[in-house]
Amino acid sequence: MGNKQEQEELLLNHSKNSRKGGLITMPFIIVNESCEKLASYGLLPNMIIYLTTFYHMEAASASVLIALWTALSNGLGLFGAFLSDSYLGRFRAVAIGTISSLIGTCILWLTTIMPQLRPLPCGQHQHVCDGTTAAQLAILLCSLGLMSIGTGFNRPCSIAFGADQLENKENPDNERLIDSYFNWYYASVGVSLVLAVTVIVYIQDHFGWQIGFGVPALLMLISVSIFLIGSPLYIKAKARGSLFTGLFQVAVAAFRKRHINVESNYIADCYYKEPESNLLEPSADFRCLNRACIIEDPRMELKPDGEVSDPWNLCCVEQVELMKCFLRVLPMWSTCLILLVAVGQTFSIFQMMTMDRHIFSLFEIPAGSFGIISLIAWTLWVALYDRALVPLLSRYTGHPTGLSPVSRMGISLILGCMATALQAITETIRRNKAINAGFEDDPNAVLNMSWMWLVPQFALYGVAEAFNVVGQIEFIYSLFPKSMSSFASAMYTFGLAIASLISSFLVSMVDKVTSSGGNTSWLASNINRGHLDYFYWLLTFLSFINLLYFMAIYRFTEHHHDGRSSLYHEAEE
Repeated sequence: MGNKQEQEELLLNHSKNSRKGGLITMPFIIVNESCEKLASYGLLPNMIIYLTTFYHMEAASASVLIALWTALSNGLGLFGAFLSDSYLGRFRAVAIGTISSLIGTCILWLTTIMPQLRPLPCGQHQHVCDGTTAAQLAILLCSLGLMSIGTGFNRPCSIAFGADQLENKENPDNERLIDSYFNWYYASVGVSLVLAVTVIVYIQDHFGWQIGFGVPALLMLISVSIFLIGSPLYIKAKARGSLFTGLFQVAVAAFRKRHINVESNYIADCYYKEPESNLLEPSADFRCLNRACIIEDPRMELKPDGEVSDPWNLCCVEQVELMKCFLRVLPMWSTCLILLVAVGQTFSIFQMMTMDRHIFSLFEIPAGSFGIISLIAWTLWVALYDRALVPLLSRYTGHPTGLSPVSRMGISLILGCMATALQAITETIRRNKAINAGFEDDPNAVLNMSWMWLVPQFALYGVAEAFNVVGQIEFIYSLFPKSMSSFASAMYTFGLAIASLISSFLVSMVDKVTSSGGNTSWLASNINRGHLDYFYWLLTFLSFINLLYFMAIYRFTEHHHDGRSSLYHEAEE
């Protein structure tokens, strides 16, 4: 409690000292995040081409490495948030993350400048290229690892750090001001994403890797400089403890008290409660966790002032209920992983490179820029749904958002199945055209096949992601109190990390199994000899099985309770 009051005092200090915090800090924070997003997302689309071309990796190996890199970046977001909340504070976390990203980006840029840092190029008549040495691979992994650390520290803390600068409970317009900040923040992120997959990718394609990777390094230098220049103006709230620590404490305390018989009827006074909490006793589900808040010996477990002596041995009822909320979320949350696996595949860039990507005779769309189709579809669908469909659907469903969060998640999985099936069909047609044209051994040959063939699948993925992200976050948000709304986005980020790990495992297994016995792998770098279409059909099958899994979860969970826990009702009060 004392830490919470201290935090509020720190967040209010800009009302007492106008030199700290406020709107003047917003440009520094938003520019820092925008440059970081522009740099990191600008590197991702063409990374598989860089690895296969300059590091002589097979397409499957490069895809696995990128998936692991993505998993590490997203997974470290939870770790970065934990360290920020518990030990470092948000300013230090963002500063460490931004500097780490700068170093990692600069090392990656140096691999394009210094030939010693990458394998020798293949000779004209060389069938087997020189492999990557251990030192060269270590430098590459070091750069990717540093960028992952930077992403993990920066992204979960940057938006909250900005909100700290505006938090002022004495200002009656404070809520509107923070809401405006969030809108501008996400708008800047959207603009950065669009510029990353268009301008940065275009520079890499037309001006080479040295400039193409040098621009992100320059952007990160600007990001670090701008953020540190604003340092004297920031409110730097101290670390106050993390939500994740509380969840671990519940698990440990319940295990320590595993001898307690939870079948017995305990009166409300036997449970430890925060003084201001309205929760008198824990709920009946997941009763094994109720042990964590049962007071066995008040003299040993409580201080004279009523505070807990050892939080790893006794937790409050609210902590236990938060842990239960987390467990209730997991089954429905897990249904979205296969969709994220399908969306995150990087092999489509090899398809694009064999297609006619000209819009005009003098302008060719970069192969790495096709992700803009999904972004446009996402944006247009969210706007259409919010402005046109919600008022119409709400009349028939009675739901204020038109469709319930779970319904939107289900629709996203159906659209995901359709998108992967379209991918498989399109690749079958493309491969047959390549073989019939005599390009079986020339994966770089451009076919008489328009890039428009890929638009439907990318558009479907964009709409599916729009349904999924909004539906999932709203579903998770409905289970937790408003004070924990950030947990929903953290769960989505964690899902991205798990999906990337699943993707790396799936690609590795498919490549290993299909290449056994001297056969050509489905995921061969020469996609005209491989069978990328079979891989997409496998994803379609997995997506369909996942849809059945979703239907089973929907049927056997308590979705008819609208997903709202006692904590939600307490928060509403």
